[in-house]
Amino acid sequence: MNNDIRKLLESVSEGRVSVDDALVKLKAKPFEDIGYAKVDMHRKLRQGTAEVIYGAGKTPGQMIGIIDAMLRSGQSPILITRLEEDAADAVKKVHPLTYDKIARCGVIGELPAPDGIGKIVIATGGTSDIPVAEEAALTASVLGNEVVRLYDVGVAGLHRTLAHLDDLMSASVIIAIAGMEGALASVIGGLADCPVIAVPTSVGYGASFNGLSALLSMLNSCASGVSVVNIDNGFGAGYLANMINHMNLKKEN
Repeated sequence: MNNDIRKLLESVSEGRVSVDDALVKLKAKPFEDIGYAKVDMHRKLRQGTAEVIYGAGKTPGQMIGIIDAMLRSGQSPILITRLEEDAADAVKKVHPLTYDKIARCGVIGELPAPDGIGKIVIATGGTSDIPVAEEAALTASVLGNEVVRLYDVGVAGLHRTLAHLDDLMSASVIIAIAGMEGALASVIGGLADCPVIAVPTSVGYGASFNGLSALLSMLNSCASGVSVVNIDNGFGAGYLANMINHMNLKKEN
């Protein structure tokens, strides 16, 4: 059962919330139709994580309208991914947005204190992979995780990877981000005793086919425990890592 629902029911059981007040919260409409978007208000109840705004293709006005609806329902913090700087500037005029230029993400509200079972380690093959890594890192942080960054530790200089064995071995989940031939995921997958989420990036020369070569390499990894998300999908990796890092909450409930 979702942790929020459990807390609500426990509050009713302990007399801190009345049955009628609890019914009001549970009966609240599952989404708000604002014309151009149907904002999901029950996603956190269903999945434990509130809706995230995908900024690409949306106008600043549309994003502001969605943010307004989310704030009315008490959702915070709010994460906006694939947000361009000019659109972020427009949103800032209405809402107190913190913008990360490298990750191309914006956050409204305070980041929660980490409450996962351990650390999420994010490793990149090279410096050029950092924008995707920062999208993953910010996503994981917004969702309440402690993040450790290991950047530019690719297999072209394997000693750089091996120098961080303590961090890799102490992680509860690792996100391995690489372009080119994408070998980093297999190397880390062969060293670590936790799940590894591989993220291929579109970094590389012509035959890398904008990340397709790295994607296929990661999908064909011989290392057990490696799963793969789509090309440049830092958000998807950060979200999945968060779910793995919070499995104890589900077990307790």
